[in-house]
Amino acid sequence: MGYSVKAQSLADTLVKLDNSFGVTGDEGETAEALKEEMEGLYDEHFADAQGNQIYVRHGKNKDKRVLLSAHMDEIGYIVKSIDKSGFARIFPVGFHDDRMSINQVLVFRTAEGKKVQGVTGCKPAHIVTEEERGKAARIGELFVDFGTRSAEETRSLGLEIGDYGGFDRAGHFLNNTDYYTGKSIDDRGGLAVLVEVLRRLKDRDVEPSVYMAGSVQEETGMRAGNPLVNQVKPELFLAVDGTIPGDIPPLSYEECSQKLGDGVGIKFYDWDSGITCGNSVPRKLTGRMIAVAKKYNIPFQREVIMGGGTDAWNAWQAGTGCLAGGVSIPMRYMHTAVGVLKLSDLDICADYLVKYLEDYVTL
Repeated sequence: MGYSVKAQSLADTLVKLDNSFGVTGDEGETAEALKEEMEGLYDEHFADAQGNQIYVRHGKNKDKRVLLSAHMDEIGYIVKSIDKSGFARIFPVGFHDDRMSINQVLVFRTAEGKKVQGVTGCKPAHIVTEEERGKAARIGELFVDFGTRSAEETRSLGLEIGDYGGFDRAGHFLNNTDYYTGKSIDDRGGLAVLVEVLRRLKDRDVEPSVYMAGSVQEETGMRAGNPLVNQVKPELFLAVDGTIPGDIPPLSYEECSQKLGDGVGIKFYDWDSGITCGNSVPRKLTGRMIAVAKKYNIPFQREVIMGGGTDAWNAWQAGTGCLAGGVSIPMRYMHTAVGVLKLSDLDICADYLVKYLEDYVTL
């Protein structure tokens, strides 16, 4: 694809992380892939009781800590029952659009780590009623077909109630471009940026100690920010996560101000009214973030969004309070099997975070 060596390492990391299995509640395979990519880039590594993975790169001042976090988990499904004919019923894990779950190839990971494939099915289109034809099939109406004829056959594959499943799709770059499509770009794109930041900091001195967290359980309630802050006690928490761009036909920039290829997103505000959470990032932080981008001529976008949130929301409330904000990566079709991002945005985001850490000041 003609990338620089720097961008090629980022591309390789993205592909490896995106193609790992890591549905919320079963992030172990992604954690292992992250550890392999982090090899040789950190001074300390530890995991907490939840499964959050923390990599530490000591700075000149070990008591000045900055925590960057990207979540390892992806949305998926969980087996809720197996009927006598061998079909499984599923619950959603994380926020789903029902329209995106029908006619999918899924892969489930058993307690022993075995992968089991199945396809989602529902009532055939030939025999639906007129009323049914105009509605999306709900996830609760779907079943998963494993090519078996009984509950015993399905269970003989190692599958059981409580096993997690996700989209079974290998990610790849589109038509020799730097547009990448994958099942879990949210937030393996952010994870790849964390790895790349440590690569680019390898022979550089920075003032703060940098803590990189691969977090868990973001998709089911943004749960990791608070315990991460309580453990690390940073003076700044930045979530590195995806955001919705307005550069596809159904949307406009009035609705979503981000665009693929226009650089790093600096978060000002997000809010999810469904679970009443979000973050109003303090002006002193957004002002500093913009100042760094302008100083180094790094392309940036101002992000204000409704309908989403990050681990920064939870981090803000931890302990006696923590300064928290975020950098965002525009991602099309998030929470589907065919998410799309642009590698140049990850490259710019990594460069931006390196400069921010090199120029770091306590606010």
